[in-house]
Amino acid sequence: MTVAADSGTSLVQSVDWLAIAPPTIVAVVGLIVLVADLFTPEKRKHLLGFVAIAGLAAALVTLVPLRKGDRETFCLTTDTAACSYTADHFTLVIQFLVLGGALLTALLSLHETRTRLPAGEFWFLLLSSAAGAALLPASRDLATLVVALEVASLPAFALVGLRRGDRLSSEAALKFFLSSVTATAVMLLGVSFVYATTGTLHLTRIATELDDVPGQLDTLAQAGVALTLVGFAFKTAAVPFHFWVPDTYVGAPLPIAAYLSVIGKAVGFSGLILVTVIAFPGYADVWGPAIAVLAALTMTAGNVAALRQSPTRAWSAVRLLAWSSVAQAGYLLVPIAAAAYSSDDQIGATVAYALMYAVVNLGAFAVAALVARSRPLNRVADYRGLYAGHPLAALAMAFFLLCLAGLPPGIIGLFAKVTVFSSAVDAGLGWLAVVMAVNVVIALYYYLKWTAVLFRAPEGAVEGAAADGDEAEPVHKGAPAPVTVVIVLAVVAGIALSGYPQLILRFAAGTLF
Repeated sequence: MTVAADSGTSLVQSVDWLAIAPPTIVAVVGLIVLVADLFTPEKRKHLLGFVAIAGLAAALVTLVPLRKGDRETFCLTTDTAACSYTADHFTLVIQFLVLGGALLTALLSLHETRTRLPAGEFWFLLLSSAAGAALLPASRDLATLVVALEVASLPAFALVGLRRGDRLSSEAALKFFLSSVTATAVMLLGVSFVYATTGTLHLTRIATELDDVPGQLDTLAQAGVALTLVGFAFKTAAVPFHFWVPDTYVGAPLPIAAYLSVIGKAVGFSGLILVTVIAFPGYADVWGPAIAVLAALTMTAGNVAALRQSPTRAWSAVRLLAWSSVAQAGYLLVPIAAAAYSSDDQIGATVAYALMYAVVNLGAFAVAALVARSRPLNRVADYRGLYAGHPLAALAMAFFLLCLAGLPPGIIGLFAKVTVFSSAVDAGLGWLAVVMAVNVVIALYYYLKWTAVLFRAPEGAVEGAAADGDEAEPVHKGAPAPVTVVIVLAVVAGIALSGYPQLILRFAAGTLF
């Protein structure tokens, strides 16, 4: 029954079920998987993976009727312009990235859940995290943002440590958890400062109230703005909140490392964009320079650390991808910093770059999962001779690495980097553009070095043949069908976007808001 105020205004919020369908479907399917796991025989638990994949696919389909955007729900009954959930173009693009990335992660995980991971727990945790990640870009108040961030993060801690009896996995989960909790506590302190100075949690109202903050509260407001950014900077792996990345990626199952590198970053950057551009535009002089410096430090630290990885060190391939993801986070921060100096239109460059990065990084981790089947230490040196054993996988990995480096034939990577570079120049951040250019050159070295390893003769092949005429032992096992599907999908998407790179920019253009 609807209760009405004396003025006749309804006190019951209406719910647009279609607008909230994507995260809701994922959450409901997660609960179904959790309950079904109790009644499913052990030999049939692998079927839960297909239920999870179907749920993610259904959530993706519900984005189609929302493509026009501009749907809002959970609005204040006293001010319908202040809503907690908005399904605009920005929301839909990020939800497409999150749900698509989660779907590819689920495909990558099918083999792992048959052999090493408990299926029921894994699929429930993955779907729960994906539901939170899909909710976050639609959130338009700080309370919902924090809840969505934690719903996306808490299951991820468990996913990292899900390999029972594995010391590295447990250690990685603990480091990830402790550092994340610290960042969240700092962010909540910032949120409380913002609420104290504005009296509201809705992002649009915060922007209005911050324009009129009394002088005696200005310092408190600035502190609140700065501290609120910390939690999202942690999720993006921005320096100095990046130290958890390499150990977490090494200890986590490879599909989860891929998930964190793509969906985790999407969550962080979505939150960062929402709070800076919508809630804190009046304090651009506070967060603009801070994010610009973070971008420069992040890309430099990531590339230098990746450069120093020894190819014979255990898990060096995963560590290199981890440090590479830190460097890529630095590039992604550039347009957000530029938005403080020019206009919100710069945000489209970050979204376009994130879409490119998601495609090629998930593909690179899929090849890494393939190599790990026969070389569990996953060193860069283990990729030597991949072309001899798996020519198509080697060509795919080379394509992904060249995309990340921004070299042809990976045109989409070059296009994305030029777009980000242009946003810095247009905003008058010439020094940041120079730092980015230097870092792109540094990154070329380790990407090309890894690419060259793929096509070298397998170690000992020539010497062994000369000694006794025997063939070298095969170094790479066959690829499971789901892993092959992920690699093929990533290659097809990368080639299509390289052939028509304007498509990704048009898809991301006008993203805000």
